[in-house]
Amino acid sequence: MRRFAVRLVSILVLSAASGVCCTRAQTAASASAQVPQAPDWAQPGSATHAQVAPPPDFHRPSTNFDTPIGIFDGQSDIGSALVAGSASYDAATGEYTINSAGYNIWYTRDEFRYLWKKMSGDVSLAADIAFPDAKGYGDRKAVLVIRQSLDDDAKEAIVALHGLGMIHLAQRPEKDVRVKDMEYRIGGRGRPGGASPDSLVTVMAKRIGIEKRGDSFALFVSLEGEPMHQFGPPIQLHMDAPFYVGIGFCSHLPTTVDTAVLSNVVLENAAGKVH
Repeated sequence: MRRFAVRLVSILVLSAASGVCCTRAQTAASASAQVPQAPDWAQPGSATHAQVAPPPDFHRPSTNFDTPIGIFDGQSDIGSALVAGSASYDAATGEYTINSAGYNIWYTRDEFRYLWKKMSGDVSLAADIAFPDAKGYGDRKAVLVIRQSLDDDAKEAIVALHGLGMIHLAQRPEKDVRVKDMEYRIGGRGRPGGASPDSLVTVMAKRIGIEKRGDSFALFVSLEGEPMHQFGPPIQLHMDAPFYVGIGFCSHLPTTVDTAVLSNVVLENAAGKVH
């Protein structure tokens, strides 16, 4: 009887241990299954890989949250990146911290976290920009965007500050067409696709703005703390009212979240107020 009891205890212990092993294996397998897999076209450009446009018919509905944050009416994961984004607002400092993955804000569709306000008429929007992680991907983008809708392929006007310092003014002139832009390599020594001339590598813009005046959209910049000034010619784009105005960020990595901090945000329902 004693031998039987010892044997029964041993069986129970082995069964329990086996159960733990199975549970751990299942947990590992489950965790592995939850790692998002990005398609090859969404991978960032590198020395061995060229990022390409999405397939012509590829779209993903945005995930929208109608909860106010700071001066904005709501926020969205435009294009619903494979890893969800997030954002917070510190009323004491006026800082918006935006966390986002997303393969790009480009081509025929976008993936980024967007804080927005519905508006009509003329608009002035500006913000200071900082990237807390200095090692983020060089082509990540902090953006000020005026969009016709929250669809991933919406008509839009964009000004952006890239991680390596390039700024641009861009537009998607119609829904589901490729973005076109004017790029200004005023900062940052290199970027995917080529390095900036050394003569231009002098400063890193820290504050950018966009002004909508009728159908005209202009980029404003402060390079070294001077008063903001228009940089380059405006683009022409018609937006039907109401449209969405706001700030956003994209890590330029389809499954990796990075962070941008935008502060001292100015948003006015009038032109000529960028400062």
